[in-house]
Amino acid sequence: MAQKSSALSTRDRIVVVAARLIQRQGYVGTGIKQIAKEAEATLGSVYHFFPGGKEAVAVAAIAYSAEEFAVMLREGLAGEGAPGAAIERCAGELATALRESGWVDGCPVTAAALETLGTDSEIQRVCAEALRGWEGIVESRLLDSGFAAGDAREVATTVISALEGAEVTAQVARSEEPLRAAGRQLARLVGSYGR
Repeated sequence: MAQKSSALSTRDRIVVVAARLIQRQGYVGTGIKQIAKEAEATLGSVYHFFPGGKEAVAVAAIAYSAEEFAVMLREGLAGEGAPGAAIERCAGELATALRESGWVDGCPVTAAALETLGTDSEIQRVCAEALRGWEGIVESRLLDSGFAAGDAREVATTVISALEGAEVTAQVARSEEPLRAAGRQLARLVGSYGR
């Protein structure tokens, strides 16, 4: 997870703060002045580190958030045992974190992606990269468990798609159950491959 903000460089504070704001308010709802204020940085510092302005800050923030989730996913899927159970545990961790945040800390990648649909932007590119990267982590774990390459790729896409959709549904419903149900069903799906 993130370090204490006082221990971070100005650039890193800007990225971490922007990631949290996008997570809670979306890309459209997050302003460059708010990012600067909450990062305890001047507006000039923000533009110094991110000459491309808000979009450049958002790209860095989304990449940061994507790696945070990738670390959780790698750790959750690592080790011995059935990959289905590991996926179910990851869904449970997401459900708990979402509840503990008061249902506001959803996926900043999903939020930014949905708000910039139909654009040919760096934000869309970094969001697509994040999703592909997460799918790759799941795919690798499935391959290590003996899945055929085509099955591993498709199941990995299904896992990430289901978790992302369940997270949004859990936020709207203010309930852990959509994520927990998705985790249970994904475990069954993965287990049905007889590995």
